[in-house]
Amino acid sequence: MHYKRPESVLVVIYTAADEVLLMQRCDVPTFWQSVTGSLRENETPIDAARREMWEETRLVADERLHDCQSTNRFEIKPPWRARYAPEVTHNTEYVFTFCLPARQPIQLNPTEHSNYCWLPRTEAVEKVSSYTNRDAILKLP
Repeated sequence: MHYKRPESVLVVIYTAADEVLLMQRCDVPTFWQSVTGSLRENETPIDAARREMWEETRLVADERLHDCQSTNRFEIKPPWRARYAPEVTHNTEYVFTFCLPARQPIQLNPTEHSNYCWLPRTEAVEKVSSYTNRDAILKLP
């Protein structure tokens, strides 16, 4: 069996008007999040951030993709543990941001997300499901 690598990226996409992009997961409709995804074998965090942005939104990451030089380490929830090697209990998440001049239309990957919205930062903090995502939004410039 091929196990997932216990490393991932979080990319918070926001606008100059301080609006944050959130996407609704298909598998858990109450779960709203920024761009996320696991690193592939031999993939760097910045390359994973670029790939995940494209796969989930069809936005191209350019020089505006900012590596926050910040990581989170959290326990992998039991429902998802089977995706990882048996001894793996925690994931390391690398945080990135991407600032757009204004809202852009998003083309969702329908296997992952069913809906998206642009929200003011204060509303995004309330709606987002993950505490690491919430913290990253609060730290936006």
